[in-house]
Amino acid sequence: MPTAPNGSVSLYYHREGEGDPVVFVPEAGLGGWSWGWQHAALTGPYETVVWDLRGTGRSDAPSGPYSLESLVDDLETILEAIEARSAHLVGAGLGGAIALAAARTSTRVETLSLFGTAARGDAFDLEPLFAPPADRAALRDSLEAGLSADFREAQPAVVDGIVDWRADGDATREGWTAQVAALEGFDATDWLVEVTQPTRVFHGTDDALVSPSAGRQLANGLPRGEFAPLEGAGHLAFVERSRTVNDRLLGFLETQSTDE
Repeated sequence: MPTAPNGSVSLYYHREGEGDPVVFVPEAGLGGWSWGWQHAALTGPYETVVWDLRGTGRSDAPSGPYSLESLVDDLETILEAIEARSAHLVGAGLGGAIALAAARTSTRVETLSLFGTAARGDAFDLEPLFAPPADRAALRDSLEAGLSADFREAQPAVVDGIVDWRADGDATREGWTAQVAALEGFDATDWLVEVTQPTRVFHGTDDALVSPSAGRQLANGLPRGEFAPLEGAGHLAFVERSRTVNDRLLGFLETQSTDE
């Protein structure tokens, strides 16, 4: 099991494929399962890297709260471990905030693809998505906050699989609480102009945890930002609209490679 040490904290990661690296940064509390659909689609033309935030799954869970700076430093540790001179970052929710902050300070970030992300911590309401990994009924109920009713009704087998994956790899309450503490006081509005990497901000139009208007404001505040709504999708739009998202991600990344 590959791990990268950041001081005393061991961070689990998995890399696969060849080509320019695409590094996925997960939502608070969610294990690497959450990027399974994108990992499968992008591995091959790109090297894909999935990792667990400190406090989640196979990474260490030191006592919190965690600062955003420490999570950004963890991401930099992963980039160093894979020897990435430049990487495409794909982040969701808290992971999007981590990727955004990393793009401001790291020389290793080439592009950003952000899902359900805002420029201010007070725009995130992630509590409804949390459930104890040992409580399968609560895990299922909490998906009402992350997935649209249409998706849950149309894809019951996928929902069952997500419950299984969450039970196996999501964070405990302690880990989740430590992670979301990183959003307290987060406010990127004054420094968005410093994030000059090409950025696509994806957002489900039915996202109940981060308002689509906050995603649009984020995109508008970025020098090279573009807002990409996903109609009828909830917060976990990359799960609900995986085919559409994968096509758009591949197109976006290919465009940036062509432009270089």
